[in-house]
Amino acid sequence: MESFSQPSEALILDIESSEIDYMTDRMEAIRERIGNPEGVEMERIGHAICFYSKNMPWPAFNTVKGIRSSDIPYVSDMIRFYRSRERAIQIEIVPSLVDQQLLNVLSQEGLYASGYHTSMYMEMNPAAIDESKDIHVETLQREEFVNYAMVHCIGTGLPEQGIPAVARNNEVLYDRPGWKFFMVYVEQEPAAAAVMYVKNDIASLTFAATIPDYRRKGFHIALLKKRLAEAAKQHCRLAVSQCSYQSQSHRNMEKVGMKLGYIRTLWKEKS
Repeated sequence: MESFSQPSEALILDIESSEIDYMTDRMEAIRERIGNPEGVEMERIGHAICFYSKNMPWPAFNTVKGIRSSDIPYVSDMIRFYRSRERAIQIEIVPSLVDQQLLNVLSQEGLYASGYHTSMYMEMNPAAIDESKDIHVETLQREEFVNYAMVHCIGTGLPEQGIPAVARNNEVLYDRPGWKFFMVYVEQEPAAAAVMYVKNDIASLTFAATIPDYRRKGFHIALLKKRLAEAAKQHCRLAVSQCSYQSQSHRNMEKVGMKLGYIRTLWKEKS
């Protein structure tokens, strides 16, 4: 029987840092667009960083990352940051990095544990990385961002009228250090896409989606293997990703050798 090795605090910090790094760089790139059309703001409060976008209301773009128990005096400031922008606060809690006292304060402020999200990891072993031989994964070219955005929107259930905005908000990452996009085509039609970001020898597998008509064909696993192979080529020591617990993405990540790092809790204000 395979023994379970609990991730160390240093590993947990690496996973969390990689998630903060890619989100920070992504939001900075969008904010740097002329006129900041998405209304992106970021503010460091205590150890935490507050992400906000006026025109991208989804929780992923409006969340607090990196909070610690020592940030208790700043919780009310974090809440005010979002309330002043008419946006509900979401705080991501990473186990072992906060204590019961912080959770009590969040509860007293009217927040509750509203959901969970899983962070996965793999300590890189280049010899164990085997790209898919049956599915061809291409590196995205600049002129293909509409194709990428099509997969992004249709694959995640976003309205198709958002395709131009998604294309623009991702194309700004194309020339930024660390970012790389991948596509799978079926008879020249976009079918699946994925993204990775590398910083400090850690590869973040930040996003992947498949158009519903092309699911259950192995594209997600092929995209995972391609990004892990690319991470190995870049001499990364660690790869991380996120998914819903026990989702198909979770199972696919385990199939390629990724392990459970932690399950973070999402705290939101009571409506």
